[in-house]
Amino acid sequence: MTALLSLIAGILFGAGLLLSGMTNPANVIAFLDLTGAWRPSLAFTMASAIAVALPAYAIVRARGASLRGAAVPARDRSRIDWPLLLGSAIFGVGWGLSGICPGPGVVLLAGGTAQAVAFVTGLIGGALLEGAAHATRRA
Repeated sequence: MTALLSLIAGILFGAGLLLSGMTNPANVIAFLDLTGAWRPSLAFTMASAIAVALPAYAIVRARGASLRGAAVPARDRSRIDWPLLLGSAIFGVGWGLSGICPGPGVVLLAGGTAQAVAFVTGLIGGALLEGAAHATRRA
C-alpha cells in the first residue's frame, strides 16, 4: 500500500511540475533574473505548494506521527553548520546555472534529453559522494 501511495504522490507531483511549467529550465532562470525578463510563475508555484503542504505538516507535527501512525522524528532546525551551508550553496549554484532542481530533473529524465540525463547523473553522483563523505566523518 505504501508503494502505491508513493507512486500516486509522485505522479501528482510530476503532473504539477509539468502543468506549472517548472520543468522548463528557462522559466526557472527567468525567475532568478530579477533585473531582466523576470517571471514570477515560480513564486506562485511555491506559494501554492506551501499552501497545500502546510496543513499536512501542522497535523503531523501536532500528532508526532504520520497519518498512517509512523513516528516522525523532530529535526533540529536551529543549528546552522558547514555541511548545511555548503550543501545549500552547491544546490543554489547548480539550480541557477542549469535551471533544474531534483524534482523537475527526474520528470525531465522521462523525456530522455541529454541535459536531464547529465543532471540526474550528477545528482546521483553527488548524493553518493555525500554519503561516502558522511560515512567517513562518522568512522
